[in-house]
Amino acid sequence: MNYKAVLFDFDYTLGDATASIYEGYLYGFGKMGLPAPELEAVRQTVGYILEDGFTMLTGQDDPARRAEFRRWFQEKVEGRQAEKTVLFPGAAELLRTLYAGGVKVGIVTSKRTSTLREILQHNGLLELMSVTVGGEMVKRPKPDPEGLLGALETMGVERADVLYCGDTIIDAATGQGAGVDFSAVLNGTTPASAFEAYPHVHIAPDLLELKAWLGV
Repeated sequence: MNYKAVLFDFDYTLGDATASIYEGYLYGFGKMGLPAPELEAVRQTVGYILEDGFTMLTGQDDPARRAEFRRWFQEKVEGRQAEKTVLFPGAAELLRTLYAGGVKVGIVTSKRTSTLREILQHNGLLELMSVTVGGEMVKRPKPDPEGLLGALETMGVERADVLYCGDTIIDAATGQGAGVDFSAVLNGTTPASAFEAYPHVHIAPDLLELKAWLGV
């Protein structure tokens, strides 16, 4: 284990919040007079900021409509994601093992920081985190490396000592832009072949295999 810090995306990397996310989309689309989206279509938007997910599914890019969707979405899911989010097998064990071994752990995600922290608190993992960076904390969302680079600065670690793990090519591009090692985790909708175009040190089928690969 050569890393001093391991950072993670959250949705479809460490946990599955599909149930509440889909509820939020159904509610928001209904309030806006739009046809209900298919579950699988919504799953494909996970990892993008909400406004971009809305545009991906509707083709509408008016800033006012995008902002309206976020308001309706948050009205539905605020305070509910923690109880509906399911951690992937091995997630808690991996985080706790890294922490116990003196490795700094943190999360850089497009999810709202308050929601992320509620989920971590609900699962007894918040105290392990050296840093949590949510989507509203940056001016430029992933794949811009702003959030990841800010996390490194907060943690006081060099790029060469960091591994970033995520489930989408957005995460891969974020790691590339930040100049850190990247490992894909295939818990989401992105196939392994999609990561071949990006620098990566590993492609893990799941978190149990990632733990074994890290040797912790």
